[in-house]
Amino acid sequence: MNKLLKITLIGITALGMTGCYGELDPESYSEINPSMFPNTEEDLQSLVMSCYYPLRGSWWDGINSTSEQGQMFVNDCCTEILTGKYGAQKLCSELSYNETSEEITWFYYTRNAGDGTTHGTYGFLSKISRCTQIQDQIETSKLDDSRKARYIAEVRCARAFMSYILFDLYGPLVIAPLELLKNPLTEAPLARMTNEEMVKFIEDDLLYAAENLPMPKEAEYGRFSAGFAKMLLIRLYLHETVNDKTYYNKVETLARELMTNAYGYSLVPNYPSLFEKAGQTGNNPEYIFVIPCTYDGYSQNQWLMMAMPPDIDGPVKGWQTVQSTWWFYDTFEPTDTRKTYLLDHYSDGKGNVINRTNPGATMDLGPIPQKYEMDALVPASANYSDLDIVLYRYADVLLSLAEAIVMKPGGAVNQEAVGLMNEIRRRANLSDKQVSDFSTQEDFIDQLLTERSHEFWCESGQYRADLIRFDKLYDRVVELNQGLAPYASKYKYLFPLPLSVIVDGKGKVVQNSGYGI
Repeated sequence: MNKLLKITLIGITALGMTGCYGELDPESYSEINPSMFPNTEEDLQSLVMSCYYPLRGSWWDGINSTSEQGQMFVNDCCTEILTGKYGAQKLCSELSYNETSEEITWFYYTRNAGDGTTHGTYGFLSKISRCTQIQDQIETSKLDDSRKARYIAEVRCARAFMSYILFDLYGPLVIAPLELLKNPLTEAPLARMTNEEMVKFIEDDLLYAAENLPMPKEAEYGRFSAGFAKMLLIRLYLHETVNDKTYYNKVETLARELMTNAYGYSLVPNYPSLFEKAGQTGNNPEYIFVIPCTYDGYSQNQWLMMAMPPDIDGPVKGWQTVQSTWWFYDTFEPTDTRKTYLLDHYSDGKGNVINRTNPGATMDLGPIPQKYEMDALVPASANYSDLDIVLYRYADVLLSLAEAIVMKPGGAVNQEAVGLMNEIRRRANLSDKQVSDFSTQEDFIDQLLTERSHEFWCESGQYRADLIRFDKLYDRVVELNQGLAPYASKYKYLFPLPLSVIVDGKGKVVQNSGYGI
């Protein structure tokens, strides 16, 4: 089993989550004596590994779960990639959620009792504070400076990753400072950070991580690297180009750096292999960050269970919580290999072919987003797959650079930008685009967004942010719903904070604009 998955229970529970107004839980000293733990470097390593824990794939408490409990699911359901008939998938597909929609708000935090049927009392905001506390314990340990820097870099990268995910969903967060975390009995409601403070908080963590994490070739498979920290910086800067186009200059600089030989990234020739067992190796040059999964490990890939229909003649008869949309399917060119696992038909084992003309209740909205190769051992493993969850790949670097070249101040559609897009298209068995195909920057961006949706469907969940960045999400939702989306609005580009956050904030925390009116 990968070391990332060997997370000792003591490392997970050693730090209680102290808080100031309900976002964190009181610290318990009933099992762990803080004067004795952490005491050794092995103890500190356990604490570092615990920072990966909430970022894994797990229905119960992993924010990258390949289920309705994961951020990719709700993000992609806001777009043409995924849709559904109930739950978070329907709310997101219609932008009909509000501040009482716990299917959406719980990622921040919830005060529901953890009884096995609800999300528990945590959510994910408290995990940021856990990283802050662990960083402090490393800093005050007796380790030498070089080892401290390496461990702190992992902790800060984990904190930045979680912070960025939640920032992208909800906007600026309430971040508890270390001084307050050290005094858990002090009641001191905090306001949300400003947007500028939030960006700096994440940026500072990622800059430190990029400086002190190993290069991709030296990083253990499934653990953070300097390349991943810089990929997250690219996503953060792209996020902020809505407010300041000069961020594109930073995107360009980082992308060009990640393209150098020092990082060792490249596209693999076969797109589907990225989601097949044979292609998921530690030396795959396209992977920037993946989450290792095993059938019975701490991280599990349950996407096949989520996506496959219950009547399919195959090894996995799933719950089919989601479908894709026919709108999305129709945007693919006929020879595009990126739709290999976007199934437009299947057999029900009774002599019937279920497809677009005979959809029944399983293909009425769209094709089956299988995404990953069908693993032969899935049926014997509670329908969990042994394939790793793919989050970030080198293809994102190329498309980010293409966007930056065109959209930076003074930028324009040129041969280099189109050539970067064509690298992605050629790998997908498609013909080249020409500069003359794009009369305006918007024409190029429309094609770029299409390539992003085709390239990254059901991966990082960042396509929603891509549409928002160009103010296209609302119009896309209205189009997908054939104009029947009465609760959709552009203020829903941010998800609402849970009502408990507003109550616990005692006047300091302001709900996202548009909600609660």
